[in-house]
Amino acid sequence: MLTAARSTDELVKAGLRGDFAITGEPTDLHIGVQAKGVLMMRLEVSGRAAHGSTPWLGDNAVLKAIDVFRSIESLPFARQSSELFDRPSINLGRIWGGDALNKVPDRCVIDVDIRYLPGQDPDALLEAVRALPVAKVEPLLVRPPAMVDRESPFVRGLGEASATHHGSETMSVGRDGASDAVSFLRVGVPAVEFGPVGAGHHGPAEWVSVSSLEGYRQALESFLRSIPERLDE
Repeated sequence: MLTAARSTDELVKAGLRGDFAITGEPTDLHIGVQAKGVLMMRLEVSGRAAHGSTPWLGDNAVLKAIDVFRSIESLPFARQSSELFDRPSINLGRIWGGDALNKVPDRCVIDVDIRYLPGQDPDALLEAVRALPVAKVEPLLVRPPAMVDRESPFVRGLGEASATHHGSETMSVGRDGASDAVSFLRVGVPAVEFGPVGAGHHGPAEWVSVSSLEGYRQALESFLRSIPERLDE
């Protein structure tokens, strides 16, 4: 398992609490009331070495690892959907294989990042992957999905504060990525993702709309002013 400390988790463990938490991930001024869970794993696939000029005499572990990844994409859980998500996310993030250009690789390691749906069981997903013909499967990181009660007075208050910036429902957003909201939800603090307009996360064209920051500020100010009456609900 990955053991690197996550700052928000550590702060919450140290006693950081609140009545409500907002993580400022770009949501186009919508409220993220759900987010997928995280299941990261490492798979090691074995093959048989041979000279690169006679690949038919070997068993290429890199090609086998790619086949394993495609098999993961074809597992039943990968075709499931939920209220806010069309499907889970499955990404082949890293791959290591081979030690010489003129040799058939006999070992390959891949890191797979699965973002599973609320309601799916990460242990069941892990067992489904382990049932595939691979040599070894090691979980690296597991984080639960984020789910907040839409009827929370704070969630409804934020929805009302952001409604002036939308012509439709503001709380219908499911977030594919994870955020610090989970750290608070795990200790009973309602938390959502709510941020300005933006896209391209972790890509070369990641961006946030500067003009939307003013609307974001106004929504937050309106929400904060409404808190005293929310506490009476």
